[in-house]
Amino acid sequence: MPVDRDARLQEWERRAQPYLFIASILFLTSYTVRVLIPGLSPGWYVFWGTLTVVSWGVFVAEYLARLAFSRNRWHFVRTRWLDLMVTVLPLLRPLRMIDLHERMQLRRAGPGLTLEARVMTYSGLAALLLGYAASLTVYHDERSAPHANIRTFGDAVWWAASTLTTTGYGDATPVTPRGRVIAVGLMFVGVALVGAVVGSFSAYLMRRFRQESET
Repeated sequence: MPVDRDARLQEWERRAQPYLFIASILFLTSYTVRVLIPGLSPGWYVFWGTLTVVSWGVFVAEYLARLAFSRNRWHFVRTRWLDLMVTVLPLLRPLRMIDLHERMQLRRAGPGLTLEARVMTYSGLAALLLGYAASLTVYHDERSAPHANIRTFGDAVWWAASTLTTTGYGDATPVTPRGRVIAVGLMFVGVALVGAVVGSFSAYLMRRFRQESET
């Protein structure tokens, strides 16, 4: 029955949310350790590498399970395109972490934030997490590349901050192919996130001014 499949899909998503959130944290932690601690012993390097692969496997298995539960698989792929992107490209996993955190908060009883506050909060968190993930990946590729000017993790963080805010000082730029692809993606994401924060803050100010003028 279609209703049963929809109910099973919703129940699966509800039960999987905490485990996916934990898997996302483990993935980002294991990748961080592998990148920022180059002197790991072979045993620890294999351990953290295995944890990265296993957590990524959890993402893939969970997506395939939801695809199997869905009534219309093609409609599921088209409407859940973000889930597919973060499954194929773990670098974008922070976007899914924000979505999972929001769903978990909605399950709790209590007053919620206003629309403007939610947009600013989640856009800010998404920018921080994506900037951190992009810094790790670019630093991993650039630190040993010839003629690269991103040699430390601090350089990578500075580059990510200037790229996300669309400032683009040009003092730190990636030279590797994957680093440049990440830079292009981060530019588009930065425009969207900055626009969302500025637009929400402007709407908040306008609403407050309107309320004060009415009173």
